[in-house]
Amino acid sequence: MDLSELERDNTGRCRLSCPVPAVCFKEPCALGVDEAGRGPVLGPMVYAICYCPVSRLADLEALKVADSKTLTESERERLFSKMEEDGDFVGWALDILSPNLISTSMLGRVKYNLNSLSHDTAAGLIQYALDQGVNVTQVFVDTVGMAETYQARLQQRFPGIEVTVKAKADSLFPVVSAASIFAKVARDQAVKNWQFLESVQDLDSDYGSGYPNDPKTKAWLRKHVDPVFGFPQFVRFSWSTAQAILEKEAEGVTWEDSAAEEDLEKPGRITSYFLNQGPQTCRPQVPHRYFQERNLETANSL
Repeated sequence: MDLSELERDNTGRCRLSCPVPAVCFKEPCALGVDEAGRGPVLGPMVYAICYCPVSRLADLEALKVADSKTLTESERERLFSKMEEDGDFVGWALDILSPNLISTSMLGRVKYNLNSLSHDTAAGLIQYALDQGVNVTQVFVDTVGMAETYQARLQQRFPGIEVTVKAKADSLFPVVSAASIFAKVARDQAVKNWQFLESVQDLDSDYGSGYPNDPKTKAWLRKHVDPVFGFPQFVRFSWSTAQAILEKEAEGVTWEDSAAEEDLEKPGRITSYFLNQGPQTCRPQVPHRYFQERNLETANSL
């Protein structure tokens, strides 16, 4: 799998896809959605879709695709290569979400939790397949959160498509199993070839599984935390494991708000943010921080 685009910029979101097989423009297609790397404290999360004509689902199943977690790395690589060879009827697309994107989303002023990020990424990939002209009539998704709520949400967004959301869908539906293999192969390769933007001294590539409860992973985090700048962007700093190490190993930081900000933080009526308070004799009028952070300015004319 060519991840050169990710290697050029691994700080945000990277979408990769194959050419759409010609048959998928014409015949009704089933599409599966799954992810890899949702839980680790290290590396990206990868969402994948796989699609093929409903009439060829038996051919996909004949490849003996299975939940990627039940397969060895060599078995996943072999199945990935086989599905690539069958590109005349099997298509795929990926969204690779960087650790930096995940953590900044979760810790932003407006919280964007991992479930919402996962749901929106899955829906975005389904929409991407439709925009590419794939004749999607069935969608199968491995659930995140409550299956019934997730299914209703997707069904509302894609009313013309039959949507099925199930727990363990990657072991129930071959097209989801195939998506899980694409996601896992991409994540493994991304982690193995990660391009560190930071100058990390004595970089140790043996970080274990990347999961928070892995002793090797915890040891790697403790070794590579900078007392001032924290972790490399390979780390999801919003994870509690990373935060605990930061609190213990890194220097404490005290943030001192300006006098203007302190005044602005005092409770007041919402309408006071829009009122013209007249000339200021002590200091210039400062917009509320809400507007500053969003680069919003007062409109003087329409």
